[in-house]
Amino acid sequence: MTSPDWDEWARRQWTQRPPAPIVPVAAAARRRDLRGRRIIVGLPGLGWRADLRADDPVVQASRTYVPVLSEHEWYRAEAEQIEVFAPLMPIERVWLEHIDPSAVDSTVERLVSLDAPPRRDPTQIRDVPTVTGRRLVRMNDEGAEQRDLRAVTEPYTGAGGDICLRVAPELEWYRWVWSGHAPMTMELPVHLLWVE
Repeated sequence: MTSPDWDEWARRQWTQRPPAPIVPVAAAARRRDLRGRRIIVGLPGLGWRADLRADDPVVQASRTYVPVLSEHEWYRAEAEQIEVFAPLMPIERVWLEHIDPSAVDSTVERLVSLDAPPRRDPTQIRDVPTVTGRRLVRMNDEGAEQRDLRAVTEPYTGAGGDICLRVAPELEWYRWVWSGHAPMTMELPVHLLWVE
């Protein structure tokens, strides 16, 4: 069986609304309920680092700091109930990844301001050159979003002829690294998936 032409296959699939984009919000505006939230850190004019998680803020010498962990360390600490080292970042250098459904229809500009991290709009799988390891959003038939997923393969032709990906929950994706055990995955048609 030959694999179907990607563009022809995409035309046959129904189109759904895209998932909500990620709009960064200054953590200093929230100060509470940061534990476990996805964050972006950096300095305006210099650059940004994402794929991080926050712990509850701490105050030292009248300054507020946010303990910052890589997602890998966050998941390992939570799953195995262990303590891990978390460097402290001044709260002014921390932004929360806020999923903003009201921002779905806005026009995306390629050029951004260096004053804050840019918003991240989901991208259809067919518009991304490689997806293995990328964060995904799954849209169900009712338009609900499922996040915290990772692509484990590139697109392939599934048994039923659909173009599919194998996807793992993020905990399983990261556990694969520290335990060596292959993740539990599920096969999903790519028309339900967006790169976050």
